[in-house]
Amino acid sequence: MSTITKLLRNNVRQYGMFLVLVLIMGLFQILSDGTLLKPLNITNLVLQNSYILILVIGMLLVIITGHIDLSVGSIAAFIGAMAAVMMVNYHMPFPLAMLLCLLMGALIGAWQGFWVAAVGIPSFIVTLAGMLLFRGLTMLVLGGQSIGPFPGGFRSISSGFIPDIPGNWNVHMLTLLLGAVLSLLYIFMEWRGRITQSRYQFEVLSLPLFIAKVAFIVIIINLFTFVLSAYNGIPNVLVILFALVVLYTFVMRKTVMGRHIYAVGGNEKAARLSGVKTKKMTFWVFVNMGVMAALAGLIFTARLNAATPKAGVNFELDAIAACFIGGASASGGVGTVIGAMIGGLVMGVMNNGMSLIGLGIDYQQGIKGLVLLLAVAFDIYNKNKTAA
Repeated sequence: MSTITKLLRNNVRQYGMFLVLVLIMGLFQILSDGTLLKPLNITNLVLQNSYILILVIGMLLVIITGHIDLSVGSIAAFIGAMAAVMMVNYHMPFPLAMLLCLLMGALIGAWQGFWVAAVGIPSFIVTLAGMLLFRGLTMLVLGGQSIGPFPGGFRSISSGFIPDIPGNWNVHMLTLLLGAVLSLLYIFMEWRGRITQSRYQFEVLSLPLFIAKVAFIVIIINLFTFVLSAYNGIPNVLVILFALVVLYTFVMRKTVMGRHIYAVGGNEKAARLSGVKTKKMTFWVFVNMGVMAALAGLIFTARLNAATPKAGVNFELDAIAACFIGGASASGGVGTVIGAMIGGLVMGVMNNGMSLIGLGIDYQQGIKGLVLLLAVAFDIYNKNKTAA
């Protein structure tokens, strides 16, 4: 028991929100009479929150470097509008239009990164200006009207599912197989990591605790894929999201670039004196944010099957809140991709659960605000406790 207590205390940021997520899901599962965890609702939960979770990945890097981006909702709306003009008005093939939109997102990120990194204007001001600028451009491009519908191939990105193995199955068999493969891969990576840590004489979990931890995660993975397989299987957008999570987790944990991003947010002056090109790193973090906002905008537009002037409203607030709830520090230098994903899921489950039990939007906004406040207060409390 003392080992478990020590483990939780030392990893309170990592495990705290995961436990909160489990508790919130359990609460809404009871309050909604079992509707929350039904296969259809879980699939809808994934589809409805995919674009926010993609934004969260980009926003996390921005927050780790000690900045903020208030313009991502407007950028997503602007990119959606440009995609509509290219695909609907000019009949451009959707893969080419998507590529151009992602490049446009990178250029927008470079524009904002230039003012923040090279000129030294606070990111709050630059992105506030960007929020107004790109919202205005969105209305200008759309002429105040919605544009749609989109080609079927483009729509399938956000509403389609991976195909199943041919055969007469009662469930989506490929989804179950992928769950099993993912479980084996996870076990292998955890076991290899344990051997490596032991080789360098780092402290590792006792074998029973290690087995319990791995078994718990494997059960979660297979329960999730089982629920998805009972409906239509894995959505296409979940494949994109999973690839992004794996890629960015690797970059932030294993590469020099990831360490430099943490260093910039932890202490920019010390990082610069250590040889980190802080301005260059900040610039590329904003370029990355622009690409993520563009991708989220494309997925949201494909889901709506139309580009609208009001698209993307409050996206930035949801993404920022998810990062802080997921353990990112308001002063920079701290945060993980997995933690931010859990924060995004907490927000998504709360939105979905409160809608299922019929809570009004006024109550929903208030409750989400309180959760965000408590998450940041918890972060500051932990920081003060560590410093004491």
